[in-house]
Amino acid sequence: MIFCPLYSGSSGNSIFVASQKTKILVDVGMPGKSIESALKHINQNPNDIDGIFITHEHSDHIKGAGIISRRYDIPIYANEYTWEAMETKIGNVKENNIKIINNNSVDIMDMHIANYKISHDAAAPIGYALYSGNKKACIATDLGYFSSEVKTIIKDADVILLESNHDVEMVKFGPYPYPLKKRILSDVGHLSNDACGQAIVEIMNDKQKHIILGHLSKTNNFPELAYQTVANILKENCIEIGKDISLDLARRNMPSDVIDF
Repeated sequence: MIFCPLYSGSSGNSIFVASQKTKILVDVGMPGKSIESALKHINQNPNDIDGIFITHEHSDHIKGAGIISRRYDIPIYANEYTWEAMETKIGNVKENNIKIINNNSVDIMDMHIANYKISHDAAAPIGYALYSGNKKACIATDLGYFSSEVKTIIKDADVILLESNHDVEMVKFGPYPYPLKKRILSDVGHLSNDACGQAIVEIMNDKQKHIILGHLSKTNNFPELAYQTVANILKENCIEIGKDISLDLARRNMPSDVIDF
């Protein structure tokens, strides 16, 4: 499989995932031209995308979904409540490209795309676990907290995009109004750097994992701070980066490194 966060952060999110026969995008939260540019950067053609899978209806996850669907005739997959919440925001989509997810999974050729519930302040937010052969990748961002369901789903994945959204003290003393601070720090908000580090400790087992820290806040975090906070927690728990685990950061404004696994 191939896994690449094209954009990741509070400004916009989109992830490219491919198996031998299938290519999909999870979320399209950037303008169409930005998505096209990112795909070109990693030598991928948007005409080859087989589906767009939406986690939830917030603008940083759906901004370019309608444009890309119309331009390249790509189906958009989302659960019923997410469709209802986003359909007026993405423009007209061809009827045959509206795919309502009614079950826990969808199969597209050789890729199995399972979904699972996450805690976030959206209509019916979900994360995705993507399988092909004996490989598995998971996308776990926009988590209010690290639930037992999320833990169970992602613990055996080869590659995980895991939220490391904010530093708690930066939120508390930052410029956001109090209601927004309260929302970010709540169980339907976002996962902090410390919570991310602890989550990684909880899913450690004998399986070698490649974890990418993603969805970093532009206002309440720094890439170096997110990485170092998580690294310190791993070190405190005798987990060695480069030996027990691979740890990377997803870039905000350009594609991250392509992971081929």
